Amino acid sequence: MKFFIDTAKIEEIREAKMMGLVDGVTTNPSLVSQTGRTFEEVVRDIVAEVDGPISLEAVSTQAEEIIAEGRKLATYGKNVVIKCPLTVDGLKACRALTSEGIGVNVTLCFSPSQALLAAKANATYISPFIGRLDDISHHGMELVRQILTIYRNYQFKTQVLVASIRHPLHVVEAALLGADVATIPFAVIKRLVNHPLTDVGIERFLKDWQKVPG
Repeated sequence: MKFFIDTAKIEEIREAKMMGLVDGVTTNPSLVSQTGRTFEEVVRDIVAEVDGPISLEAVSTQAEEIIAEGRKLATYGKNVVIKCPLTVDGLKACRALTSEGIGVNVTLCFSPSQALLAAKANATYISPFIGRLDDISHHGMELVRQILTIYRNYQFKTQVLVASIRHPLHVVEAALLGADVATIPFAVIKRLVNHPLTDVGIERFLKDWQKVPG
């Protein structure tokens, strides 16, 4: 399973990259706004740092506008992927952009029928938002299972990119189901590393090392 980091903060990307945990990046308008920097500054830094896919979100809502925006965003780098919303206009834009060789990440997916439509529109990635489903008492990971089953039934090439990850168990469950990608906030990446027995073991080894003569 590939790890994408869900952030627009270049310092988080660089630190996760040093751990070998950045196969790609996903951003959105909310994440960019948290940096306090211009969109262009943020994107140029990320493109210079990351070789893998970088999802940049179109903020238009009409198909022709999304397509035009997607073409413009794609000029930032060959590895840029355009995030389109899972709407009628978003699917139209997805179909048009992918036909031009531009990768598309269809985002805000909350049902298997939506995911099926995205695959039919030749989406590069589909992003089921599991945390937001959990928030309203739906089992987000069940959606991932359903999408994977449908895609495998018909050999769709669209990759399942698990998004809205809230905690380490989401990552583990996505891996067990065989999701192609998990896009993970930096705070959750750090929590994946932690285990109390690891900390206890290190402390014990260091104490014992102090007893070794000379």
